[in-house]
Amino acid sequence: MIKINSKTISYQSPVFIIAEAGVNHNGSLKNALKLVDVAVKAGADAVKFQTFKAEEVVIVKGEMAEYQKKNIGKTESQIAMLKKLELKEKFYQPIIQYCKKKKIIFLSTPHGGFKSVDFLQAIKVPAFKFGSGELTNLPLLQYAAKFNKPMILGTGMATLPEVKEAIKSIKAVGNRKIITLHCTTNYPCPFDEVDLQAIQTMMKKLDVLVGYSDHTLGTQVPIMAVTMGACVIEKHFTLDKNMPGPDHKASAEPVELKDMVDKIRKVEIILGSGVKHPNKSETPMIKTVRKSLVALTNIKQGETLTKRNIGIKRPGTGLAPKMYFKILGKKAKQDIKADSLIKQKDYV
Repeated sequence: MIKINSKTISYQSPVFIIAEAGVNHNGSLKNALKLVDVAVKAGADAVKFQTFKAEEVVIVKGEMAEYQKKNIGKTESQIAMLKKLELKEKFYQPIIQYCKKKKIIFLSTPHGGFKSVDFLQAIKVPAFKFGSGELTNLPLLQYAAKFNKPMILGTGMATLPEVKEAIKSIKAVGNRKIITLHCTTNYPCPFDEVDLQAIQTMMKKLDVLVGYSDHTLGTQVPIMAVTMGACVIEKHFTLDKNMPGPDHKASAEPVELKDMVDKIRKVEIILGSGVKHPNKSETPMIKTVRKSLVALTNIKQGETLTKRNIGIKRPGTGLAPKMYFKILGKKAKQDIKADSLIKQKDYV
């Protein structure tokens, strides 16, 4: 069990839903605040941005990822692209205060290394979420782990041994508040690369909580991930898929995000507690639908109870059917009318 502010994250708790605004604000405070509104209206538990200075993320000659070239529709240096997507430091306090007002948790991913971690620590984020690209950045993970806050790790592109190594490095400094998110680092992710069964593999093989970060189009996959046991769902969202930028096309629009949250909450209700027992509405049905031992014919006192004169019918208010073979061969202590329930006092 892990706490992020007032929210409890566990397999027994409601799914913790992170609305991933990411860089979809396009460098605009106005857009960032609109994204908070969308996340709140959808019913998400947290809204997450990304914290970085472009020059702290990539070298000058670093190339864009193929999906970025495709989604933007042009090629430029990665640093030039990222520069336009930075969230200015002066925007953080207005966004955080707005999140507090709207009662949604503010989170941000420190993409800019140690300086980004220090900045987020200074503004008191309640947890650190690291993208998949940082999973092998063990020095950064250990540095952040020392603050003893919950650590959420994307695991795209990773092998299970790499995930285990990251977890081990965090635990080595005394932090055990770890949540790993299965995901595929492709935007959008095609269905044949989702592999949701990896969630249960991770649940079995890793001694940490497991969730899912979704990069597919639509809402089917994250909803399915909840049925596989994911305790955290992260979903990219945007104000409009047609906005310029690398992530908009693979992000959910406001209506989709709300639909996803609504359906996840329904799935939680449908999945229930896991305890097999009669539900409240079923209990009155037990007497009506279950069956009991009954007399098939008029049975005289002293007559032997046999398969010809004893049967099993509704209602379920008499002797249970499991008594059937036990009473065969017994003698009737008194007359028993046909189509009446057999009672213990009726035979000897």
